Amino acid sequence: MSKTPDPILQQLPALRRYALALSRDEAEADDLVQEALLRGHQHRRGFRVGGNLRAWLFGILRNAFLDRLRSRRAQSRREAEYAGLAGHSIDAPQDAVVRLGQLRLAFMDLPDEQREALSLVAIEGLSYAEAAKLADVPIGTLMSRVARARARLRDFEEGRVQTPALRLVGGRDAAGK
Repeated sequence: MSKTPDPILQQLPALRRYALALSRDEAEADDLVQEALLRGHQHRRGFRVGGNLRAWLFGILRNAFLDRLRSRRAQSRREAEYAGLAGHSIDAPQDAVVRLGQLRLAFMDLPDEQREALSLVAIEGLSYAEAAKLADVPIGTLMSRVARARARLRDFEEGRVQTPALRLVGGRDAAGK
């Protein structure tokens, strides 16, 4: 066994202290020291004979720390992007069919005048003037009915109004009314 102390081993306590100061985490500090020593060994030809070994190893350790920091930041950005995408998932086709059925029920639940006005303008493609003449109402009245119908359907789409799953047709409700 050699009695000459290994210059790299002599630097370990200082490297560990520096790594701990950078990372503020003991386990990460140990990993950084190990990574710095590994990189130092891999690039030992880059060390100038007679140069400051401690400064060279500190530089390697600092670069390893910065690489990890950049990697974590990039990972955080990717995770944030993926999290944002999760909120914009594509509905399954059967969900669209169900939603269309619900919208149809909401449309059918509109008051007769609003449903007629919206049907003539939005579905049949008539102009306001043509639809007003056909419904035998002033054009302003027809426009108001269309606007109210659209607002009600918009409220339904945005979840502010629920369409009843079942409608009472004739008969009495549970309270006997």
